[in-house]
Amino acid sequence: MTSTAIAATGLRKSFGDKIVLDGVDLEVPAGTIFSLLGPNGAGKTTTVNVLTTLMRADAGTARVAGYDVATETKKVRAAIGVTGQFAAVDELLTGQENLQLMVDLSPVAARDGKRIVADLLERFELTESANKLAATYSGGMRRKLDLAMTLVGSPKIIFLDEPTTGLDPAARRSLWDLVLGLKRQGRTVLLTTHYMEEAEILCDRLAIMDHGRILEAGTVDELVSRRFHERAVRFDAIDGLTNEQLAAFPGVTSVKREGSAVLLYTRDVPATIGAVLTATERIGVDPANLAVRRATLEDVFLDLTGRALRD
Repeated sequence: MTSTAIAATGLRKSFGDKIVLDGVDLEVPAGTIFSLLGPNGAGKTTTVNVLTTLMRADAGTARVAGYDVATETKKVRAAIGVTGQFAAVDELLTGQENLQLMVDLSPVAARDGKRIVADLLERFELTESANKLAATYSGGMRRKLDLAMTLVGSPKIIFLDEPTTGLDPAARRSLWDLVLGLKRQGRTVLLTTHYMEEAEILCDRLAIMDHGRILEAGTVDELVSRRFHERAVRFDAIDGLTNEQLAAFPGVTSVKREGSAVLLYTRDVPATIGAVLTATERIGVDPANLAVRRATLEDVFLDLTGRALRD
């Protein structure tokens, strides 16, 4: 595999009049975890579908493991594993039978199937449930089984589309540990997510995606430092204080709204807080949930799109 595991240039895709991908450029170094971060409908899943040969782009080029996704589909498919948004497990089979089915379908794994199944059951902490029907598994267990099935053929490049959607916090963190383990094994992971914390914890690099376009890409630190040298003063929005008034406070470089909260990005925290307290005292209210923090990935997304990721 080349030092660049995944590369795409100018990917475009439309469904009728709806543009879903609008010139997507992407580069994922081998042996890293890379995230496409964005809200539902941003084009993340369509990007994955193109890169995994499940869908043809209308324009642009992409190579995965060094192979062209449009003209070398068999070679691409042999090099990758894909875990989609919805678990692909057969609920009428046991966990072990699901894994064995994948082994039987894999020319690579079939030679040592029993060992592979046993190893995956142990690694994903499914051994005790191996002979239970998948229909009885919790959401977290099904997701683990789904990922284990993806790894049957030992792919070097793994695509995870919204891998933790619908999981409880404990199951989500358990899956994070498994994903980080894949990186330690030298595998490349591209995952899509709309969870800010997930991208921050797991990924070496990420791309913020919205409306079918990559808006910004890099490490978390790079994304934050490119746009912010200030700190953020945050408090609950107050009737009577407009954005124009807030922008005139000393030190303030920009004003953003995040749901019911106000964010004042400032180069002079004491002066800005002093102005907030003076203004709120004048209208007879106290600023609720007043806090100061450094700029975060959430701030970057808000600055790029004008809205919070959860909107």
